[in-house]
Amino acid sequence: MTTYKDIHGTKVEVRDDDPANPVNGQVWYNSGTLKGFKLNPTGAWATGNNTNTPARANRGHGTQGTQTAALATGGGNPVIANVESYDGTSWTEIADLNVAKHLAISIGTNTATLVAGGNTGSAIKTNESWNGSAWTEVADMNATKSTGTGTGGATAGLAVGGTPSPTNANCEIWNGSGWTEVNNLNSGRYGLNSAGTSTAGLVFAGSPEPAGVALTEIWNGTAWTEVGDLNLARMQPGGGGTTTAALAFGGLNGSSYKNETEAYNGTSWTEINNLNTARFAMGAAGSATSGLAYQGSIPGGDTQATEEWNEPAQTTVSFTVS
Repeated sequence: MTTYKDIHGTKVEVRDDDPANPVNGQVWYNSGTLKGFKLNPTGAWATGNNTNTPARANRGHGTQGTQTAALATGGGNPVIANVESYDGTSWTEIADLNVAKHLAISIGTNTATLVAGGNTGSAIKTNESWNGSAWTEVADMNATKSTGTGTGGATAGLAVGGTPSPTNANCEIWNGSGWTEVNNLNSGRYGLNSAGTSTAGLVFAGSPEPAGVALTEIWNGTAWTEVGDLNLARMQPGGGGTTTAALAFGGLNGSSYKNETEAYNGTSWTEINNLNTARFAMGAAGSATSGLAYQGSIPGGDTQATEEWNEPAQTTVSFTVS
């Protein structure tokens, strides 16, 4: 007869508590009760309510770890100043940006946001700050940036890459009142996305390659290091999370609209469940376990579609022995 030890190489562990970091399928006794760890199936995208206005190349902001508090700001084709707020159920139009723009860099939350740079017909370097009720112009970046990305918050953030040069590697850090240039990316690009903070950031995807790139780099507060590539090269995907738990979804690969979603665990990317609607240049908010994708470009035009990502929790279960 085959035993648990024959299969796993060890006997069932006897403990007085549950292990802090069990692996999928691990079994143990806790105070006489046989227990095991089950890693639930990966999350999935569910359809949410549409935004009021279709838009592409907008920028999103949301409270870390939730998709119930987000902003959609600006957008293109044509360029708009429209701003909408999401409460987890519906979108409501609120105070417009001072300057209509798209392809801006966004950092912060739905109540404290910075929209930096962007495009009004050409790349700009002006910024606007949101305090939860109104937009105020604040200090300009040192360089113009369009189709870049940002990490962090409204008082400490990072602005990375973007045009006017397709291989722009420039990075600037925001301290709440002004911008300072810091070390460049290893691989300059535009149409990239990001996750993390101003001291621990992750950037991925982008162009100038026609099909997009799969490159991923991590920021430690001082310098950039290349880490594991995405499985799919793409530009202008959605994204969010942290340097140890991030999502990348959708995007454009050449002329192909993509819906592939990948999860980053701090080391490598894994393909998981796809978006329901393939798109690029969308807004995004939230985290790797509770995220939001909205608006964006689809074949034939722009969309108002919203999708919510939810990842089931990991669970410890007790077994009945018979």
